[in-house]
Amino acid sequence: MDKTFNPQNIEQQRYQHWESNGYFKASGEGDPYCILLPPPNVTGSLHMGHAFQHTIMDALTRYHRMQGDNTLWQCGTDHAGIATQMVVERQLNAQGKTRHDLGREAFVDKIWEWKEHSGGTITQQMRRLGTSPDWEREAFTMDDDLSDAVREVFVKLHEDGLIYRGKRLVNWDPVLHTAVSDLEVLNEEEDGHMWHMRYPLADGSGELIVATTRPETMLGDTAVAVHPDDERYQHLIGQQIKLPLTGRLIDIIADDYVDPEFGTGCVKITPAHDFNDYDIGKRHNLDMINVFTADAKLNDSVPEAYRGMDRFDARKQIVADLDAQGLLVKVDAHKLKVPRGDRTGAVIEPYLTNQWYVAVESLAKPAIEAVESGEIRFVPENWSKTYYQWMYNIQDWCISRQLWWGHRIPAWYDDQENVYVGRDEAEVRNKYNLADDIALRQDEDVLDTWFSSALWPFATMGWPKQTPELETFVPSSVLVTGFDIIFFWVARMIMMTKKFTGKIPFKEIYITGLIRDEQGDKMSKSKGNVLDPIDLIDGIELDALVEKRTGGMMQPQLAEKIAKRTRKQFPDGIAAYGTDALRFTFTAMASTSRDINFDMNRVEGYRNFCNKLWNASRFVLMNTEQQDTGANGGDMTLSLADRWIWAEFQNTLEQVEQAINTYRFDLAAQAMYEFTWNQFCDWYLELSKPVLNAETSTDAEKRGTRHTLVNVLESLLRLMHPFMPFITEEIWQRVAPLCGIDADSIMVQSYPVVDNQYKDAAVRSDMEWVKSFIVGIRNIRGEMDISPNKPLSVMLRNVSNEDTRRLTLSEAFLAKLAKVEDIKVLGSDEQAPASATALVGEMEILIPMAGLIDKDAELARIRKALEKVEKDFARTEGKLNNENFVSKAPADVIDKEKAKLDDFRIQMEKLRAQQQTIEDL
Repeated sequence: MDKTFNPQNIEQQRYQHWESNGYFKASGEGDPYCILLPPPNVTGSLHMGHAFQHTIMDALTRYHRMQGDNTLWQCGTDHAGIATQMVVERQLNAQGKTRHDLGREAFVDKIWEWKEHSGGTITQQMRRLGTSPDWEREAFTMDDDLSDAVREVFVKLHEDGLIYRGKRLVNWDPVLHTAVSDLEVLNEEEDGHMWHMRYPLADGSGELIVATTRPETMLGDTAVAVHPDDERYQHLIGQQIKLPLTGRLIDIIADDYVDPEFGTGCVKITPAHDFNDYDIGKRHNLDMINVFTADAKLNDSVPEAYRGMDRFDARKQIVADLDAQGLLVKVDAHKLKVPRGDRTGAVIEPYLTNQWYVAVESLAKPAIEAVESGEIRFVPENWSKTYYQWMYNIQDWCISRQLWWGHRIPAWYDDQENVYVGRDEAEVRNKYNLADDIALRQDEDVLDTWFSSALWPFATMGWPKQTPELETFVPSSVLVTGFDIIFFWVARMIMMTKKFTGKIPFKEIYITGLIRDEQGDKMSKSKGNVLDPIDLIDGIELDALVEKRTGGMMQPQLAEKIAKRTRKQFPDGIAAYGTDALRFTFTAMASTSRDINFDMNRVEGYRNFCNKLWNASRFVLMNTEQQDTGANGGDMTLSLADRWIWAEFQNTLEQVEQAINTYRFDLAAQAMYEFTWNQFCDWYLELSKPVLNAETSTDAEKRGTRHTLVNVLESLLRLMHPFMPFITEEIWQRVAPLCGIDADSIMVQSYPVVDNQYKDAAVRSDMEWVKSFIVGIRNIRGEMDISPNKPLSVMLRNVSNEDTRRLTLSEAFLAKLAKVEDIKVLGSDEQAPASATALVGEMEILIPMAGLIDKDAELARIRKALEKVEKDFARTEGKLNNENFVSKAPADVIDKEKAKLDDFRIQMEKLRAQQQTIEDL
């Protein structure tokens, strides 16, 4: 093995070997275990959230594959209707063209061309992350078989009366020219205004004052509403108002929706441009006047003076005209929630259009029951409440989008606008007995991307055909996803899978937290805190990182701010940490928290962990290669340390298995880290040296220790492989032959299981005693500044029979690791010379100081160190007592100063204790 671990030298080579040998395929044997990859957008690239979730999915997949389960990780990508169309349209715009210049067919061909050349970025990045889905089964939501499934579902739902077409109010993105769902609208508070306007009564007897945040919509008003019990206006109900600027007469109506305490108690009603007004309009049979075009300009339904104006330009003109006519009462500053499209940032407009809908009430009921009955389980369980909250209040689902890229709605129209639904035009003609000379045109709209995604659990398994995969892998075992798409995707998969297969789509739903930066802020390009997982794996120079974070920004001041922050945070760029360190970081962070703060220090720490494992493995190999490791039999005697490390490993196995089964990957990582670093590397390797190097050791003893070294390491590599696949494979290839294993890859080995013959609580207790003895002596050396290589004479007091037994067992370990030259057990009345002491249970360890230290010199050293720490403590305490500093410093700076103060306090206490000990000698 190389002297240093260099992940760049091994990762891609190892991955290609795995993939080319078909190790990612389901074995066809054992219990079925299936994970569905939430299909990332074909336009996307791997971000930290993806990398986090994909690490968890891959760990589960590799774990169950090694358990002998018939394991399938079904992968694929989503055609991402809006996002993909935007990408290709922007490319055309850069050439001075639009999609309309090409026409629908040519534009869709252009998207397919882009998909073939540029749409596989994320799947290549997934390979870099070491993920092991069955790539041969990779699906794309626009593939022929999945498209067939989409048409089949649409037709069947329509035949069952669950899909219908109707004119209703939708969220309209005026940039994309399409409806978007509530879930694709971001409602953020912004500064705005409230305009108060006079609406004259038609008979000239007075006026009502109404207020609005969108004056431009007044041109579509069809009523003014008051509360039926509001005494101020009861005499006006049923009368009419002359709508300003239009001259139209509109009614004054009474509706319980109106809050008489808010404003004047009068509300303008614009049914075609407000969701609440739309409901009122339906209750009172009001006209619904749409005043906008698809791109949010004023249409021909408004007075000629405003036609063709952008909505916000029209707003200014309307306010000016009202003011000129004395109808503007006042304008107040007002904070309001502004709905913006999550793709374009454009202000969303409620818009009245014909759309296709799924009536979801009957689909929702069995989906709710599946969770209530425990047939489907959320992990953590509290996310079920979020699911219920949406499902119990679910609204019909608008599934049509005014795009060209996507699954075109399988509906046709004749010249009289009659609608015919079928899988294709030939079926429609046959089904509805339509002659060939009757002209039909297909619906221009496509289906919402989430419609096809909802079919993912069964469409990817071959439905509507009755395939073996459909029988075996539906339901799948677990869905790993974020809480942000419980409504978008999870709920809809449950509804659709129950409807069309009668089965649940998955048994468990593991909801992960959201990866944030180390300050707890959401990662976003505008904040300049985005991290690319590939940059953490490969490393990136500072200038390249700055360019990556600021490139293409339209605001120079923001770009400079982000550049400055990046240079401060990463003055040397980002080091290459390798895939395993990043994966283990994600594993260690996978707690039950909703938000997970990503700390770069942890990645560095786990890179050190990889180095520790690498160097420990080199030690094992140097002491076992070309040696007898018991692979071919022979007498073996296991030392106390050998038996102890096997017992510790069984305990670690139990902890890891329990953690994985409860989706506590952080606890699994903690158990593996603790055993590897502290028990195996720091303790056992040192404990093996007395046996391997002592001339008095027998062949059976040496063979037993070599056997333990290689076999515990080999088992440990298999334990960690699902989480750190590359380094474990690389080391395993060298270690496995020493264990008598002849196999091609660690991937095809079984996961380690607890071996009861090695579970020995007494051995673990004995070794904890030995470790406490050694640590006690090492602590005394450190406190008294005694060289670690100086042999020591040790006295013991309060020695029990059990202590005596353990002393006999561990004599060689104490001599080697604690540098104990001789041990004297003191009688109950025997006095000890001036000594430094440590406790092991009730037994007292005494090390006589005579001749070991210069008392005066040591006290002088301690006083000097104590003086420095006291000054540091006083300076830091002064900072924190300074109100000016505390009021201006960022929270993280204050927290660091508080941590420093605590550290200085601990140092002072330790130095004073040492001082007292030496003074007492």
